[in-house]
Amino acid sequence: MGRSQSLPRGGDPRFGPDSDDAGCSILHVDMDAFFASVEVRHRPELRGKAVVVGGVGPRGVVSSASYEARRYGVRSAMPTMRARALCPHAVFLPPDFSRYSAASRAVMQIFRDVTPLVEPLSLDEAFLDVAGARRLFGPPAAIARRIRERVAAEQELTCSVGVASSKFVAKLGSTRAKPDGLLVVPAAQVLDFLHPLPVAALWGVGERAEQSLLRLGLRTVGDLAQAPPGMLRTAVGAAAAAHLHELAWGRDPRRVSPEHAEKSIGAEVTFDVDVRDPTEIRRTLLGLAEKVGGRLRAAGQVGRTVSLKVRMADFRTVSRSRTLDVPTDVAREMFDTVWSLYTALAPGERIRLVGVRAEGLTSADETPRQLALGAPERGWREAEVAADAAAARFGRSVIGPASLLGGRDPRRNENPTRP
Repeated sequence: MGRSQSLPRGGDPRFGPDSDDAGCSILHVDMDAFFASVEVRHRPELRGKAVVVGGVGPRGVVSSASYEARRYGVRSAMPTMRARALCPHAVFLPPDFSRYSAASRAVMQIFRDVTPLVEPLSLDEAFLDVAGARRLFGPPAAIARRIRERVAAEQELTCSVGVASSKFVAKLGSTRAKPDGLLVVPAAQVLDFLHPLPVAALWGVGERAEQSLLRLGLRTVGDLAQAPPGMLRTAVGAAAAAHLHELAWGRDPRRVSPEHAEKSIGAEVTFDVDVRDPTEIRRTLLGLAEKVGGRLRAAGQVGRTVSLKVRMADFRTVSRSRTLDVPTDVAREMFDTVWSLYTALAPGERIRLVGVRAEGLTSADETPRQLALGAPERGWREAEVAADAAAARFGRSVIGPASLLGGRDPRRNENPTRP
C-alpha cells in the first residue's frame, strides 16, 4: 500500500464498527505499535511514556514507536537521531526479536482459532478470511470484536481491524481504525469510502508516483479512477496504471493465502563508526548469529543455507553463502559458517554493515537432526534453548549478546576460540 498511515481516523459515520458487514468476509488485523507495545508489556513502568524501539546508535533507524512518541512526530523508518531530536525524553530501546516472535506466535494462534485461512504479512499483521467461521462465531464484525477482546485479555496488547469485501480495502480499514479500533467498510459503499482518500492510499503509490500524479491534478483516488488511461500510463507506466485503475474502482480479486511462509530469517547491524578491527567484526557476527538462531527456534524452522552480507564504507555490498549438509537453527553452527565466509572474503577495508541470514527454511519438526560423529547428544543447541527460556523470562539483556558463544563449549573440555 502507499503511505496510508497518513489516513485520518474516523469521520464518515457510514464506516465504523457497527456498519453493515454483509459480504465482508475479509479481515485485516494490525497490531498497534507492536514492538513498542510488547516492550511496555514486559516493562509496565513504561506504560504511558514515549517508547522508541530501534537502532540506538547514530546510524540507527526506528522500528516502532509508541503512540506517546508519535505525538512528537516520531515514525517507523525514521533515523534514530531525528527521533531523539523530536522526542528527547523518550525511552530508546534496542529490539528484542525473540520476544516479538513469541508474542506474534501467540497472536497468530488466536487468529487460527477462528479460521485456518490466515495469511501473515509480518510479525504484527495478517489477513483472515472468516466466511467459513460465521456459523460458529457470528458475522464478520462480531468475529473482529472477539479477536480484539482475546488479544487484549490474553496478550495485554491492542490491535486494529479492518473488515471489508477485499484485502486492499480491509487493510485501508485497519489503518483508518488505528489505534485500537474497528472499522467496517460495507460492500455496497466501497467507492464512497475509497474515492475521497488521497492517491497515496493506493498500494504501489510511493513518493515519486504520488508527485507524478499530483502534477497531473490527480489528488484523490476518485480523481485517479476517472482519469483517462493514457494519462495514467504517462504518469506511472502501463503496468502500474492498470493496477492503480483497478484498485481505484475497488477491484482486488486476491484471496487470503495461508500458504505464505517465510523464505529466510536474518539480522544485520550498521556500525556507528566504520570498523576494520577483526575482533569487533567477529563479535558482531556472533551476536547476529545468536539473533538469527533465536528467531529460527521461535518460528520452529531450520535453515539449510547460511549467508553473509558485508557493506563496505563506500557502500559496496558483497554477499557470500554456503549450503550446509544438515539444516540448522544453532547459532554456533551459523557463526562458524559466516566467519569462514568472512575470512575467505578478507575485505581488508573498513566495514559499514554486516548481516547474517538463514535461507532455505523448513519445519524443524519435519527435519531430523544429525549428530556429528563422536558428538555428545547434548551441546550447543541445548545451551541456546536454555538461553531462549531465560531471555523469555528475564529479557535478552541478562544474557548479553553472544554470551552463549563466549564460554566453555558444552561438548568439549577445552575452551573454544575466543571471539
